[in-house]
Amino acid sequence: MESGAYGASLSGGAFDFMSFIKQPQTIVRILSWLFSIVVFATITGEGYVNPPNKPDAECMFNGNDSACGFGVGIGILAFLACVIFIVLDAYFPQISNAKERKNIVTGDLIFSGVWTLFWFICFCVLANQYRQGVSDIDLGYTDPANDYSTPYPATSAYPAYPTSGPEGYQQSPFTPQNQEHPAPYQPPSY
Repeated sequence: MESGAYGASLSGGAFDFMSFIKQPQTIVRILSWLFSIVVFATITGEGYVNPPNKPDAECMFNGNDSACGFGVGIGILAFLACVIFIVLDAYFPQISNAKERKNIVTGDLIFSGVWTLFWFICFCVLANQYRQGVSDIDLGYTDPANDYSTPYPATSAYPAYPTSGPEGYQQSPFTPQNQEHPAPYQPPSY
C-alpha cells in the first residue's frame, strides 16, 4: 500500500516508459483516445451525404446537422481530453505536491463522470436521429406491392392465382376407374 496522499510517497522517481504503458489506466486512456478518433473521423468522413437534388451535403442522421456537429464535437473534445490526461498520467509520478495531485485526481474523476454522461447523450441523439432517417428512407423503397404473389401488376383479365375449380381436375392414368360420373377425359390405355 502507498503511504502518501494520492501516491505522493512515490513522487520524484525516474520515468519508466514500459511500466507506464503497461498500466491499465494508460491502456484504457489509449483505447478511449482511439475510440474518440473513430467517432469524429467516421462522422466527418462518411457522416455527410450529398443528395442529387440538393447542392449542399447534409448529415446522414436524419439530415440534422446539429446531430453530426454534436457527435464531432464530443469526439474532438474527448480526443483532446485523452491526450491531456495521458500527459498528466505520465507527469503524475513527478508531482510531489499533495494538493496538486489531489486536484488532478479529482478533476479526472469529475471529468470521467461528466464525459460518460456526454457519450451516453451522444449515443442516444445519434441513434434516435439515425432511426428517424432510416425509417424515412425505408418507407420510400420497401413498400410492398399490392399483389404479394407476383411482381407484375394485377389486371382483371388474368387473376394473380388460379381460380379454376374441380372442372380442371384430371385423374391420373394409374388410378382405378371408380368414378361415379366419368368426365369427358379418358386416361389413355397402355
